[in-house]
Amino acid sequence: MLAEIDTILRLLFNIYFYMIIVYVLMSWLPNLRENFIGELLAKLVEPYLSPFRRFIPPIFGMLDISPIVALFILQFAEEGLIAILHLLW
Repeated sequence: MLAEIDTILRLLFNIYFYMIIVYVLMSWLPNLRENFIGELLAKLVEPYLSPFRRFIPPIFGMLDISPIVALFILQFAEEGLIAILHLLW
């Protein structure tokens, strides 16, 4: 039972991780965020990224490193949640 929950949690975190990466890469191509997939990703990813963007200003006014920090925090949250899960069972 624990192995299945562990696998599902890791899968969900990995899916969200790659959603963030795709969303960031889509910003490099003009008008790509304006299609259905871009809008869907924006609705799912922006609520997580926006707090990081508030506290981490762009470097030189154009290089946004907040998604990198957000991905690191997401990885730490995943490992922390998995560790707590293993402690409880």
